[in-house]
Order: sequence, then C-alpha cells, then structure tokens
Amino acid sequence: MERLWDSLEKLRAKRPLVHNITNYVVMNTTANALLAIGASPIMAHSPEELNELVALADSMVINIGTLDSQWIYSMLMAAKLAKKMNKPVVLDPVGAGATKLRTETSSMILETGAVKVVKGNFGEILSLAGEFGKTKGVDSAVYDAERGKELAKTVALKYGVVVGITGPVDFVSNGKETYAIKGKVDVVKNVIDRVTGLGCMVSAIVGAFIAVEDPLIGTIAGMAAFKAASIEAAKEAQTPGMFHVKLYDWLYRINGRHIENDINIERID
Repeated sequence: MERLWDSLEKLRAKRPLVHNITNYVVMNTTANALLAIGASPIMAHSPEELNELVALADSMVINIGTLDSQWIYSMLMAAKLAKKMNKPVVLDPVGAGATKLRTETSSMILETGAVKVVKGNFGEILSLAGEFGKTKGVDSAVYDAERGKELAKTVALKYGVVVGITGPVDFVSNGKETYAIKGKVDVVKNVIDRVTGLGCMVSAIVGAFIAVEDPLIGTIAGMAAFKAASIEAAKEAQTPGMFHVKLYDWLYRINGRHIENDINIERID
C-alpha cells in the first residue's frame, strides 16, 4: 500500500475542488478539515446552481445529516449530474437505519448509480444491508469488528461501490479486496467521543482523495490519514475543545511518516 503516501502528495499538489452537499451541523468543520489537509471545499445545495458547480468540481460528497424535501431533491439532482459528468461521489448515509426517511433517501441516492464510495459507521452500513435498529440518533449503537469485515464486503457487492466502515478498526472493501485499518497507538476515547462531526470529516476527506485516486485506494488513504491525524491530535489534547483544534493542525501537518508510524493497514480478504 505504498501508494497511500503518494496519494496525500497528489492531493496537496492538485488541491481538488470537493463539492459538498452536507448538513448544517458540520459545514464549517468539514470545510476547514478539507482546507487543512490540502483540498478546496465548496458547500452548496441550491438546485439552481448545481449544474455549474458539479461541472467545476473534481468530486462530490453527499451527506444526509439534515434532511428535508428540498435537500433530498438537490441530492438526487446532484448525484444524477455527477454521474452524467463522470464525477466521483461519496455518500455518507448519516443516521440510516434510525428513521425510514434516512434509509430510503440513502437507497434512492445509491440507485442513481453515481456513488463510488459509501462511508458510514457500523449501524448505518448495517441498515444498507437490510438490518435496522442498530443506530442511535446518528451514532452507531453497536460495533462488531468480526462482522464488520464481512459487512463491508456484502454491501460493496450489493451496490457495486467501495464501502468504508469507521470504528475502532476501520474496514474498506470493494467486494473483492477487504482491508482493515487500525491505529497502533491507544487514544483517550472519551475526549474524541465528545467532538461532533468526526465521521463527516472522514467522508469529506475521502471525497478529496477519490478526486486523485481510484475509489478503493482513495478511501483507504483518506481513512488512514484521518485516523493518523486523530491519533496525533489526541496525544496532545486533554479536552474535547483542544482535540478539535489539534485535529485541524494535524490534518495540515500529517505526512507519510506519521501514517506509517501510527496506522496498520492489512488486507484481510
């Protein structure tokens, strides 16, 4: 997986424009995360300008964290335009499995055929496999590492996408190859758990990486880079607010050496 470190340099050299249709809670944080790692964000969902924005963008991230009928319309329109213009799309099915609206919206976006990567927590990805009730609000109520590796492969094959599942161990699969991404260093979990939007940041960063790499390599690289930055930030942070600030700093500072020192990536299938 030596290409992963090259991927970060490619991203910073190209500064891809990542078009985000995302939720109100994380617009600022995900935009700053993209800027910190070296990409260029735009956060816009008005249907009147989607045709122009999709044409300009190098990739797109659709995050369903805050939904209403207009946002759903914009998400579906954007996905169809992205497919027509051959722009890669990341779907973050936030809270899928918690409500019928979220699960159905995720399915409709997937049915457009535009999505190249689905990134979610265990409960969200489980809902896409047809099992519900494992999501608490927008958080996963369960995490099963042993099942996670099979789940990533199952959903990848079902929808013809790359699937990334976040958790203590991340799993990435395209249905043929499955990888586990694990930190080599223990972190202060209660500090990290009290900062919102971290999963949304991961999805946005994956969106930047798939603008310069194929979906499988881009997803692994994005998730590994974020996990490494989180580990480095957590080493220096004693409180949630400090961790949040340090995370931006480390997304800016992260390099191949840090990722190699902090992260273990193993092909498991």
